[in-house]
Amino acid sequence: MNQNLSKLLGQLRHIWSQLGASQRLSVAAATFVLVAGLVALSVWSSRADYGLLYGGLSDAESAKVIAALDDAKIPYKVGSGGGAILIPQDKVYTMRMQLAGKGIPQGEGVGFEIFDKPNFGISDFVQRANYVRAVQGELSRTISQIDEIQSARVMIVLPENRLLLDKDKFPTASVFVHVRGNTQLPAQTINSIRFLVANSVEGLKANHVSVVDNLGNVLSENSDDTSAAGLSNTQLAARRSLEQYLSKNAQDMLEKVLGPGQAIVRVTAEINYDTVSRTEEKFDPDGQVIRTQTKNDESTDSATTAPGSQPAGITANTATSTNSTGAGPLNDSKERKTTSTVEYEIGKTTSSSVQGAGGIKRLTAAITIAAQMTGTGADRKVAPRTAEEMEKLRRVVAGAVGVDTTRGDTMTLEEIPFNDQFATDMTKELDQQQRHDFWWNLAHNLAYPGMGLLALLALFRMLKKTPVQEIPLGIPVGRLMPRHNAIGNGNGNGHSPRFGESYEPQPGVVTVEVLNKLIKENPTNMTQAIRDWMNKGRTSEQN
Repeated sequence: MNQNLSKLLGQLRHIWSQLGASQRLSVAAATFVLVAGLVALSVWSSRADYGLLYGGLSDAESAKVIAALDDAKIPYKVGSGGGAILIPQDKVYTMRMQLAGKGIPQGEGVGFEIFDKPNFGISDFVQRANYVRAVQGELSRTISQIDEIQSARVMIVLPENRLLLDKDKFPTASVFVHVRGNTQLPAQTINSIRFLVANSVEGLKANHVSVVDNLGNVLSENSDDTSAAGLSNTQLAARRSLEQYLSKNAQDMLEKVLGPGQAIVRVTAEINYDTVSRTEEKFDPDGQVIRTQTKNDESTDSATTAPGSQPAGITANTATSTNSTGAGPLNDSKERKTTSTVEYEIGKTTSSSVQGAGGIKRLTAAITIAAQMTGTGADRKVAPRTAEEMEKLRRVVAGAVGVDTTRGDTMTLEEIPFNDQFATDMTKELDQQQRHDFWWNLAHNLAYPGMGLLALLALFRMLKKTPVQEIPLGIPVGRLMPRHNAIGNGNGNGHSPRFGESYEPQPGVVTVEVLNKLIKENPTNMTQAIRDWMNKGRTSEQN
């Protein structure tokens, strides 16, 4: 093994000694480039691929995460102004679980972990204050999980506990949100935040929650739904929703027929917000029936005496004597009276109806469709649609919107050429930008391979232009000729010495075996040397 290595090193030293100065420089440069490429490849392949551990952290939370990474002796990188922490990709999920077990990161504020430690001897006021802090912290963390919100803070005000309740005092809450990119939060997100906070605090109503963003905009209003302002906002929102719904129905249908962006639909709705309660009674005289019937019969009998009869009193009731005079004649009278009462029930119909708010009083629709164009460039001309086509489109839109002529609804459908110059210019700019990006990316990707190819070409040209030097033989030519019975002059025309003749080496004569040996050792230089020898021979013959 050592002998082979020594022999190889000796051959390399021998080859190196036979190279010229420019050849040695070229070999050294090629060796340096090869070694540098291998080193760069090994460094690049051994470099760890970093992945995002946490992003959007505050300075305090970033400090906690970095301290935990230092304790675990895990390499990390900090980016995005300290809010993003990157670690090797293969350790991201493992480290997240370990940090979650330690409660890192906790987010802004203090949550219910404030009650993890036992606190004996604290007052009821402190306990209540800690509870409010915990609720505020948990709500802040929850709201911060919304995609559009970077961070949030929640402040809750609860009335004091008293024996006598005051109806004028009720819980309130304020939410401060830091929006990503300083954009406007949609109404749906604002309402979700208000209902989330309201349902997390006992006795808190959604309309008592205020939401403010980092630009100082009030995103909610503390108005009751039963107040005039609350009703106005609700009615306006309902009207906009109805108009957008009808407009979208008609526009989607037209774009399916005409193409995207070829129609514009606007609908205005008049809504009746009056609430009407109606009670109606109808009587039917032909449908009467007996309800009650009463019949009274009265009879009266009376008797009276004539004048001069015995007066009434004691003497009239007492017998006096047998010779008294007798009574006078009697008058009898009889009276009979009959009364009949009948009560009839007349048929009656009672109906009650309540008309709620939100009925459509009138609809007005305005539709514009893009005119058809023929030709390209300066030869573009308007090709108007036929009356039949316009009538079909009008019927389609009327059915989609729900136009009722008996209600007084109106609809206008017009064909107008759209101004698409801006869209055309933007399309051209986008095409130019895409072509520029394509060629730029292509040049960027091919830059390093191109530089490497140019370096190889330059090295090849340097090697090609390297002058060929003659190889010194170092010994007389006659000594290189073998001792045998053939004498040659190097061109194959040799002759054998006769018997008894002595062999004497001739100066300047090289045998075929010597040439083959020299060519095998250094074929390139020997080829050039042979050419030079042949050219020199021809030059001497011509002279």
